[in-house]
Amino acid sequence: MFATVVGSYPKVPNRPRPARLRNAINKLDRGAITQAELDTVADEVTIEALEEQAAAGLDLVTDGQIRWEDEQTYFARELAGISINGLIRWFDTNMYYRQPVVEGAVSWQKPVTVRDYSFAAEHSAKPVKPVLTGPYTLARLSVDKHYHDNESLALALAEALNQEAKALEEAGATLIQFNEPAILKQKDDFASFAAICRRLVDGLTAETSLYLYFGDAEGIYPQLLELPFDLIGLDFVMGAANEALLRSAPFTKKLGLGIIDARNTRLESPEQIAERIRSLSDGVDPENVHVSPSAGLEFLPREVAQEKLRLLAEGVRKAEGVLV
Repeated sequence: MFATVVGSYPKVPNRPRPARLRNAINKLDRGAITQAELDTVADEVTIEALEEQAAAGLDLVTDGQIRWEDEQTYFARELAGISINGLIRWFDTNMYYRQPVVEGAVSWQKPVTVRDYSFAAEHSAKPVKPVLTGPYTLARLSVDKHYHDNESLALALAEALNQEAKALEEAGATLIQFNEPAILKQKDDFASFAAICRRLVDGLTAETSLYLYFGDAEGIYPQLLELPFDLIGLDFVMGAANEALLRSAPFTKKLGLGIIDARNTRLESPEQIAERIRSLSDGVDPENVHVSPSAGLEFLPREVAQEKLRLLAEGVRKAEGVLV
């Protein structure tokens, strides 16, 4: 059983430590520092995120997506055919993203996240998984002025992400995660989503995981289990119906349990966490269970995120004592 995260980690540190990354970004915007100096600060904050995840007791960590301004911009802006527009709300959250605008044919030009993954792997005491926003979500949250068809755009993005994932494999990644919250808002697209997913993972040899959050999978389960991923991660906080879905058909993949509320400062107890794990993972080999927050942790104060992860890891250890 693994204690892990879904992706992002709060960039702003606990008081009284200064918000060094935010301050550095502001200085770059004013021309007061260079991009290289900003990159150095981002490296330092990434190391902090890695150390704090490890100290909390996680088994599998991410780089915290410290360099990502938002879920859309970081990868999309490096693709041919895409420009970046103004700010728009990200789903129903209080977070905003700069909306990609598809001006021409989309294509991958160079690795975007490989350096980030390699840096994190080199500086982490725990195994690191790279996390990418999936092609369907990237397409749905972009303005399409070229393809005029969401499936065609998503397939082009899947091709680009497939090349990025292969570059991550070459850099040593053994598990690559794709986040696709948008499909839960457009379940009628599931047939085309399945085709997009097949293109996304075509030829990959690393394990792959698909994480769905901000809702439940009712209407597309158990069809989800036919998708070509090794692990499926579900949100059991905003997707309460997922619990009943698990009982409606055997879960034949590795299971991602998003049971810690990533958008609420209320702390769950280790006993509550262990009980949820026992209830939800019944019938699944404990070695195939990854327990995590419901989504990325960027919505929380950093000290709360740290404590939630510590309690998560403690709950996983308690559950292991019962399940083994």
